[in-house]
Amino acid sequence: MSAKGGSGASLATGRLFTLGLVAAWYSSNIGVLLLNKYLLSNYGFKYPIFLTMCHMASCSLLSYVAIAWLKVVPMQTVRSRIQFLKISALSLVFCGSVVSGNVSLRYLPVSFNQAVGATTPFFTAVFAYVITVRREAWITYLTLVPVVTGVIIASGGEPSFHLFGFIMCIGATAARALKSVLQGILLSSEGEKLNSMNLLLYMAPIAVVFLLPATIIMEENVVGILLALARKDFKIIWYLLFNSSLAYFVNLTNFLVTKHTSALTLQVLGNAKGAVAVVVSILIFKNPVSLIGMLGYTLTVIGVILYSEAKKRNK
Repeated sequence: MSAKGGSGASLATGRLFTLGLVAAWYSSNIGVLLLNKYLLSNYGFKYPIFLTMCHMASCSLLSYVAIAWLKVVPMQTVRSRIQFLKISALSLVFCGSVVSGNVSLRYLPVSFNQAVGATTPFFTAVFAYVITVRREAWITYLTLVPVVTGVIIASGGEPSFHLFGFIMCIGATAARALKSVLQGILLSSEGEKLNSMNLLLYMAPIAVVFLLPATIIMEENVVGILLALARKDFKIIWYLLFNSSLAYFVNLTNFLVTKHTSALTLQVLGNAKGAVAVVVSILIFKNPVSLIGMLGYTLTVIGVILYSEAKKRNK
């Protein structure tokens, strides 16, 4: 009896731990998205490259602390110059995706940003076909039709549509998909595979190196402007520090949720997270939404769910 009771208590504790991880993942992911939107659009801190560099600097420091000191995962080493160059290439694409995503948040509401971001499977399928000539079953490609159609409908019904912001958001989504495809190709051998936390440990400082000159050239005197803003309202410093820390915890909690659940569960949770982010952003920022826009987003989410199901069945 006691053994069963102990087993039941252990199972309940495990479930609570997993629920806590999912809650932390949702909170950090949606939190960094909303805070990015607030800083870049509502607060008026119009420096997305500098903001991304702050995120990458935080990921560099906190990744080292988590792996080298706290031993969250064993440290994996870069074994060759070629592997380092591959990681650098991934880092460059990663920079492009994050910067483009942050730029898009200056012009688009979070709800529409999430609708466009849900088309990642479409771009993943395109890049996988173009780069690796890997074909999926016809039913898998068919499920991408509602994914794309939904975004087209949402774009037509979006009251706050902005063409440049839309292009940046599409670019960010495509770059995320390209990174996932390239990662599978470049780090495919057993000797080169890195878990997501170790990959972030090496990618983040390389990203800072890429972003620093871009910030200096394209966002001139951003540090001076930041200091001037801090003298008027010191909360901007706390916003940036908190936002940058959240950017790391998005990656950490994503890794932990992946580790403690299945890939399918992660896909389902990811789809639900996008919907939660849409609702929360509308409640906070009160951006106008149309029925057509919401129908378009719903169609996209349904398409993504069907795509995930088709991929699972064809494996």
